[in-house]
Parts: sequence; C-alpha cells; structure tokens
Amino acid sequence: MRRGRSGAARALSLHVVLVAVGAVMAVPLLYAVLSGFKSTDQLSRNPVGLPSPWVAENYGGVLGSSGFWRLVANSTLIAAGSTVVVVAVSALAAFSFARFAFRGREVLFTLFTMGLMFPFAVAVLPLFLLLRSMGLLDNPLGVILPQAAFGLPMTIVILRGFFRAIPGELEEAATLDGCGPFGFFWRILLPMARPALGTVSVLAVVGSWNNFFLPLLVFSDPGWWTLPVGVQQFQGQYAADTARVCAYLVLAMVPALAFYSVAERQLVGGITAGATKG
Repeated sequence: MRRGRSGAARALSLHVVLVAVGAVMAVPLLYAVLSGFKSTDQLSRNPVGLPSPWVAENYGGVLGSSGFWRLVANSTLIAAGSTVVVVAVSALAAFSFARFAFRGREVLFTLFTMGLMFPFAVAVLPLFLLLRSMGLLDNPLGVILPQAAFGLPMTIVILRGFFRAIPGELEEAATLDGCGPFGFFWRILLPMARPALGTVSVLAVVGSWNNFFLPLLVFSDPGWWTLPVGVQQFQGQYAADTARVCAYLVLAMVPALAFYSVAERQLVGGITAGATKG
C-alpha cells in the first residue's frame, strides 16, 4: 500500500514538473501570438489582455510580403542541402568506423568526437578567409558546407552506435549471397538504420534552420538572407512597431514548429531505438 502511494506521489510530482515546464515554454509563445493580433497602442495599454479589437493586418502584411517567402525559400534550400550532405557523408564515415577494422580507427574517431567540443566562434575568422578565397561568399554553398562540417561529429557518433548494433551475422549472410560491402551498406544497413537516419536528419534540419551567425557572416546580399537574419533585420526596421515584430517572429517560428511536429514521432522513435539497442 505504501509503495502504491509513493508511486502515485512520484507520478503526481512528475506531472506537476512537466506542466510547469510546458507552461514556461508555452506562455511566451502564446503571448507573442496574441500580441501579433494587437496594435502597438493596444500592446502598450493592455500588454497581457486579449486583443480588442483583433488586428489581423500584422500577420496579413507579413504573409503578403514577397520578402518573407524569399527568406523561407532560402532557409529551406540551405536546411535541405546541409541535411543531405551531412547525413550522406556521416553515414559512410560511420559505416567505416563501425564495420571495418583498420589501424588508427579509434584515434581517428576520437578526433571526430573532439569536434563536439570545438565552438563555432573560434573558427569564424579562418572560415571567413577560407570562404572568401574559394569565392563562396554570397553563395549558399558557403553556408551549406560549413554547417555540414560542424554537424559531422554529432551525426557520426549517433550513426556509429546504430551501425555497430546491427548483428554481424547479417553481414556474413549478405557476403555469402554475393553482396559486397557497399551493397550491404546500401541495401541492408541503411533500411535497418532508418530511425537513426530520421533522428539525425531532424537534428540537422532544426540546427540549420535556427542558425543565425553563419548566414550573417556569409551573406551580404539580402537576396540570400535566411529567416533568422531576416528576423533581426525586421526588428531593426520596425523597432517602434512591436506588434508587427511579434507577428513576424511567430510566423518565422511556424515552419520549424510544423516540421518538428511532423517529424516528432521519427525523432522519438530513433532515440528510443538507440536506447533499446544500447
């Protein structure tokens, strides 16, 4: 009986903590959404109340702007390109680290993992000089390739664990059937590691979508700005119109939130599968 009561008390306390954390995350978002339906005058007079009247022009003005959709298209292009590059390269590297025994393998893998401790800010100056010498400034490849490079360590660490968990008997059976190493990787290993690939893809897309510093460094042409850079520029342009800025911020978050809501099951499934195999 006591165990049952202690278990119920633990579950209740856990739910209270989850509700509190959810409220901390949801309340600012809800406040921003409602603020976007107000005028700046309403927002200054009644910052926490409901809009009266509701002002839809703030959202309509942003959605009707071609500049906003250009930012969305640029962010989508860069996020998709970065994800394809980082997942493709990391999958091949993780396959080599997981299924092949060669001299210096662990040392090389340790060097990759050390990349997790390497802050981007340290590489700003040499990266800028390198991109300028290669003619990649104001070029989407100047953002896609560095983002993929900085995403390699985490992705390789995750995929290597999944690839090592695949039984060796499957590889032996595939070899007996005449399947080479790349055939085993392409036909058997990748389909079985789909949850892990989905997980790292979601992380790569969200990381690229939220990246502000690198696009700001590479793009001086407004035609290539991404959403985070566009938000910063919009805030500077309409600093006095707080309600419109709130509407812009909310709409800038919608694509990432929509993608995450669609890919949430894949992300959770990949993490769960990794924990089960580990």
